[in-house]
Amino acid sequence: MTDILTITFPIYAAIAIGYLVVLKGWFTQADMRSFGKYVMNIAMPALLFNAVASRDVGEVLHWGYLAAYTLGGVATIVIAFLWFSVTARDKSRRAIAVLGSTCPNSGFIGYPLMLLTFPEIAGIVLALNMLVELIVLIPVCLVLMDMARDGAHQSPVRQIAGNIANTFKRPMMLGLLLGLAVSALNLPVPGPVDHLFRMIAASAAALSLIVIGGSLVGLPLKGNRLFATQISAAKLFLHPAMVFLAVLALPALGIAPLDPQMFAAVILSAAISMFGIYTVLAQESGLEGLASIAMLIATSTAFFTLSALLMLLT
Repeated sequence: MTDILTITFPIYAAIAIGYLVVLKGWFTQADMRSFGKYVMNIAMPALLFNAVASRDVGEVLHWGYLAAYTLGGVATIVIAFLWFSVTARDKSRRAIAVLGSTCPNSGFIGYPLMLLTFPEIAGIVLALNMLVELIVLIPVCLVLMDMARDGAHQSPVRQIAGNIANTFKRPMMLGLLLGLAVSALNLPVPGPVDHLFRMIAASAAALSLIVIGGSLVGLPLKGNRLFATQISAAKLFLHPAMVFLAVLALPALGIAPLDPQMFAAVILSAAISMFGIYTVLAQESGLEGLASIAMLIATSTAFFTLSALLMLLT
């Protein structure tokens, strides 16, 4: 148990520090947004580039991991869509529920968790997760949100294509693609450049957790708590369960089983609470209160669920 707390305690202590410094007024919500932009647009791109460029491209593109994470995520979208079609009162609530059930916070919580658990593959796991989330899971969920709104809509295929195109303009994806190009071409990274990227990347883990904690202060908490609990349960239990089943199905698909570290990493990645912009996206439908409650429940409960999974998987 001490070994597990060595991993989970620093993560949640850093989140608590972020909450405290905003609650006390030492930093503001605007500061947290600025810190978040730094992590997303500078630190994470440097981290992804460094993690990918320094390895062989065959090691980076771990097809078994990508297949399991993609299949598990898509299965979660389908099951959550069916479940919340029954329990939700309208399409917007259903779309927000599916989004919260499927899209984890791989950058701000997942990477620090992997860094403490599997430091040698933490950057690769982040890169693989980002590929699946930015190209498959998030675009599909955004289409569901668009279809829930009144008025004319683009075709789902066109909207998914547009979302993916926008994804390739983001600094994180640019850092990842540049790293893949360097890896594929076997280009050497000059020592000073490598040290620069490592220095910037090192700031990502701690600051991202501070941002998560600070962002929890002042969330609107007016909404259906029972429905929010269902969303949190789907994120923390349904998503990792579907990924686990996808891992078991890999041999039947002709894909080699995952090694123990990758197996544990993909399950843990799916068991992380929803991403930080969840409440921002929910604002478009006027459901930020529901999303805030769900994120608060999932973030706090994940301390126990992640600890349990770590005991089972490591």
